[in-house]
Amino acid sequence: MRSIITISREFGSGGREIGKLLAKDLDIPFYDKELLEMASKDSGICEELFVKNDESYTNSFLFSLVMGSYPVSADGRINPDLPLNHKIFLAQFDTIRKLGDKGPCVIVGRCADYVLRDNPRVINFFLTGDPADKKARILGRYDIEKDKVEDFIKKTDKRRASYYNYYTDQKWGAAPNFDLCINTSKTGIQGAVQLMKEYIAIKENYKPD
Repeated sequence: MRSIITISREFGSGGREIGKLLAKDLDIPFYDKELLEMASKDSGICEELFVKNDESYTNSFLFSLVMGSYPVSADGRINPDLPLNHKIFLAQFDTIRKLGDKGPCVIVGRCADYVLRDNPRVINFFLTGDPADKKARILGRYDIEKDKVEDFIKKTDKRRASYYNYYTDQKWGAAPNFDLCINTSKTGIQGAVQLMKEYIAIKENYKPD
């Protein structure tokens, strides 16, 4: 096992559950919200601030940074006087890069596919699902009224899409950005895990002619 796995997902498609099962089967580390705690410890910034800003678009800083248009100091470091929310985003991105350098793992969300785009060992998955199945999964997981769940899903996906589209200059969920897109309503949770494992094995053993 050599690959670093990233999972982007629609809300309610089972991304966290699938990611944990995949990591367990492959015997590699799993990171989802755990990233927030790690970035907090690395940066010294309160974890509550990472949670508050998690996968939420706020401003153009990261986009400017990754596109090379944000000013840095003469020694190449980011200005320490940056606003706190800028530091939060940078800390999270740095944590993802460090995890990618360490070796195989599963990372859920947070533009990890884009952050690690230059790493040749990355395999990127996107998970979707049928509306009825996503609603049922969310109702079983969250304390939310049935007539509000559809709006809850739409708002969450819109927030994730805005975050991803802005900071990566790519389209969230667009097939060309991923190795494989899976509808978990067609495969089930275990089926999705199995399909991902098979794809990983194929890609790791593939040798171009």
